Amino acid sequence: MRTASRTIAPTPADLLDLVGRELGASEPQVVTQDEVDRFADVTKDHQWIHVDVERARSGPFGTTIVHGFLTLALVPRLLADILEVKTFSMGVNYGLDRVRFVKPLPPGVPIQGTATLLAAEPIAGVQGGVQAKASVVVEFAEDSTTCCVAEILFRYLP
Repeated sequence: MRTASRTIAPTPADLLDLVGRELGASEPQVVTQDEVDRFADVTKDHQWIHVDVERARSGPFGTTIVHGFLTLALVPRLLADILEVKTFSMGVNYGLDRVRFVKPLPPGVPIQGTATLLAAEPIAGVQGGVQAKASVVVEFAEDSTTCCVAEILFRYLP
């Protein structure tokens, strides 16, 4: 398990000096079967590999697995645990450039996020605004094996 660590940037403009730098590692987190079931209800994705605990025991993974898009939905939360920008009025997710679901995540297994800042640039026409891109790797906390990797774009507005 990695030791949790974070990077603090006083302002969005300070991100410009952090490009190429590893930002840290989140606290371990666990996705529960209840969260998987609720995600299935919201998305109407009730495939048995996610929600049928009994059937999944004899399935290809030996257990239920977390929806890939639920894992992806955790990426901004993991990044917020890793990177803190102190002064801004609004942060928004701007998109994704690349996502891979490398290894299935069973419910109840601790995960951690790690992040590297890939790019940061001022937003044209927005004084003090910065758009950034980070590579966030969702890892199994016990052995740092990759579960999911995503390049997330986000904006900080003054």
